[in-house]
Amino acid sequence: QVRLVESGGGLVQPGDSLRLSCAASGRTFNTYAMAWFRQAPGKEREFVAVINWSGANTHYADSVKGRFTISRDNAKNAVYLQMNSLKPEDTAVYYCAAGPLYVTGTAYDYWGQGTQVTVSS
Repeated sequence: QVRLVESGGGLVQPGDSLRLSCAASGRTFNTYAMAWFRQAPGKEREFVAVINWSGANTHYADSVKGRFTISRDNAKNAVYLQMNSLKPEDTAVYYCAAGPLYVTGTAYDYWGQGTQVTVSS
């Protein structure tokens, strides 16, 4: 069993940066792929980024490539999403997810409660 708690969301202006954190409980954290998804009002949940269990492999949605960076610290049971050059279209609730497979779909076993990111001038 893995429990995920996101933090770091907030209201920022276009062009600003924000760093999301996801704290995980459970001894098997370092065996799971970790991902970030987001969901804007009236839209489906969409993939943002994924990192494999060791941190050696990452993959990003085209919409965030070059602006967002996913990382993890297995010693701290944490995964991060560094978001730079934020745009209004990045506004959404951001969710952390954990699962055994390194995938871009929503087939993850565990999900956090989400943290709101709002980009507005």
